[in-house]
Amino acid sequence: MSNDGIADEQLAALLRSAAAEPAAETDVATLRRAANERARRRRPGPDMPSADTTMAGVPVRVYQPGAGVVVVHLHGGGFVLGDLDTHDAQARRLAAATSATVVAVDYRRAPEHPWPAAVDDAAGVVTQIAATGARVAVAGDSAGGMIAILTALRLRGEVPLLAQLLVCPNADPALRSASVEDKGRGWLLDADVLRRWIAMWLPDPGDRDSPLTSPLRADLAGLPPAVVVTAEHDPLRDEGDAYAARLRDAGVAVMHRREPGLIHNFPSLRDVSPAAAAAEDRFLHDAAELLRMRTR
Repeated sequence: MSNDGIADEQLAALLRSAAAEPAAETDVATLRRAANERARRRRPGPDMPSADTTMAGVPVRVYQPGAGVVVVHLHGGGFVLGDLDTHDAQARRLAAATSATVVAVDYRRAPEHPWPAAVDDAAGVVTQIAATGARVAVAGDSAGGMIAILTALRLRGEVPLLAQLLVCPNADPALRSASVEDKGRGWLLDADVLRRWIAMWLPDPGDRDSPLTSPLRADLAGLPPAVVVTAEHDPLRDEGDAYAARLRDAGVAVMHRREPGLIHNFPSLRDVSPAAAAAEDRFLHDAAELLRMRTR
């Protein structure tokens, strides 16, 4: 793979190495173990008080308990992978950058628990926190971004959320955008694999066009302001860009940036790629700035 258009040599080397490995079909349990092993090899996030507990019957991990603002964080993983441990470092960085309490949600995953289980769990946690009088924002990457958006839509008019903080969000479960075809192979996130995972989460194809499950089909008026960051070489790039544009059209304030030369879920690659680390730092700065603006 040429380095042209790739953010740095370290990322280009990673992509070349991945392209040289034969694709292997494997079961969900094995994929989950591999995701956790990759997370264990990454640098830990900032040291801070944290506690595992439950909220609304859902396992959560609370970072920096007692801060004035609470960010409910929904991890990515294609609705099938990911948990509190795979995204622990990212949640810690978010807490450190924003000085907020971060509540990471270990929502139920497909295929054992298809839609709406994950959104039920996220909405239950947000509702319980809001009932204490805390000011709450939602955050997420990839599939977690989708769950964050759908939670905001479900609770619109019931819970006054501060913000949506989204990195490389999945916003169209039908995966129809041009970038899915252009970037769906060779950039680590394989579009065919993601289609299989979405089919586990939304077994009924008709649900993939519903306003209840597709942010690009929903009325977005009245949602909280958002930070939306997408990446040039991400199959989900166009749908994330479209979500930001539709928010603006609905009168919602948006801080949107497309990161050049980067790939899907670049925050997980900050140990490898200086460009990925710098891009995550920009997202964290924007997230902190939006929360400051919303709490003045």
